[in-house]
Amino acid sequence: MEHITLLLAIVVVTALVFDFTNGFHDTANAMATTISTGALKPKTAVAMSAVLNLIGAFLSVEVAKTISGGIVNEDGLRTEVIFAALVGAILWNLLTWLVGLPSSSSHALFGGLIGAAVMSAGWSSINGGTVVTKVLLPAIAAPLVAGLAAMLATRLTYRINRNVTDPNQLKSTAKGYRAGQIASAGLVSLAHGTNDAQKTMGIITLALVTGGVLAPGSNPPMWVIVSAGVAIALGTYLGGWRIIRTMGSGLTDLKPPQGFAAQTSAATVILASSHLGFSLSTTQSCSGAVMGAGLGRKGGVVRWSTATRMFVAWGLTLPAAGLVGAGAEFLTKQGPWGIAVTATLLVGGSFAIWLASRRQPVDHTNVNETAGGDEPQGVVTTAIAAVQPPPIGTHPTDLMTTIPAPAAAPDDTARPSATV
Repeated sequence: MEHITLLLAIVVVTALVFDFTNGFHDTANAMATTISTGALKPKTAVAMSAVLNLIGAFLSVEVAKTISGGIVNEDGLRTEVIFAALVGAILWNLLTWLVGLPSSSSHALFGGLIGAAVMSAGWSSINGGTVVTKVLLPAIAAPLVAGLAAMLATRLTYRINRNVTDPNQLKSTAKGYRAGQIASAGLVSLAHGTNDAQKTMGIITLALVTGGVLAPGSNPPMWVIVSAGVAIALGTYLGGWRIIRTMGSGLTDLKPPQGFAAQTSAATVILASSHLGFSLSTTQSCSGAVMGAGLGRKGGVVRWSTATRMFVAWGLTLPAAGLVGAGAEFLTKQGPWGIAVTATLLVGGSFAIWLASRRQPVDHTNVNETAGGDEPQGVVTTAIAAVQPPPIGTHPTDLMTTIPAPAAAPDDTARPSATV
């Protein structure tokens, strides 16, 4: 570490700040459903998630190697490019946190890195094949796979328990699902640390390569692994309550069996991608699983207005972070004064977003207040719910709330239309 320059030190610190924002931005991935169903108290949930994020950071370096030696060409890449990329990623993370949208921290980082690299050295500095196969395709596949798995798992869960009507059995089953939900939430936290902490490891390693401290293709040093793990764990413990509210109750209302199905499905997808070196968005995987679980329960409602805003944020993340990264790189190319201006804009912008968040604070005391409000079933929800089994413990008489009886006709000539 004796060869680290001042600029390189600034980049490393900025990368750890991004890792910290990644932690509180993505706490919802593991713990939102656990908190919303009451399986764990909010502060207990984020503390558990923080510890498991730290442990997960030590389990693999495959994703870190994808970032440090795959997305951009290391030859001729300047350290200032890494700094500019991190500026774009941090500001996008904070902006989406402010509005409570679970966007992808991973794609914010990739977008910032691509935009800064293109501004610095042109499109030839980007490895397009790697971006497509290990960033774009997983971004499309992950939420679909996790959502489908969660929906099928939820259907299977309710079908297995469809004949359970005894109150004591229902109570025992609910406790079992809460315990399973806590275990699956821990698995998601572990997977998140394995996948997302490595992204910061990769970006710091890339900065060390551009600064001449490490040889191209090197694995992250141990101090990088430790610092990245600690930073993401601290951010996780802080708790991104705004996004937890959206994920936990803003997309759909979840019961413990659905929470268990969603978290198990998401964890499986994330761990598989980490093993293969795919730099997956844990946010998109978990969001897809939550919506799938919502559609898997008969009568469940996915709040498509919230989901639509989330989809828009997903689509904007790469280009928006890329534009900010490119603008920051344009400034850093001007020399030391440009770097100073970029750093000032980063600090000022972050502080302004924090001030805006204080107008309507969200913390562990009000996180379970519904973010999406009441929303009627849409066409998709109604069509899928029509072929789902009823929730556990539903009695035949309860089905009147699902298919109401037709209203009495005012006269013999008027025929009521069926309501479904």
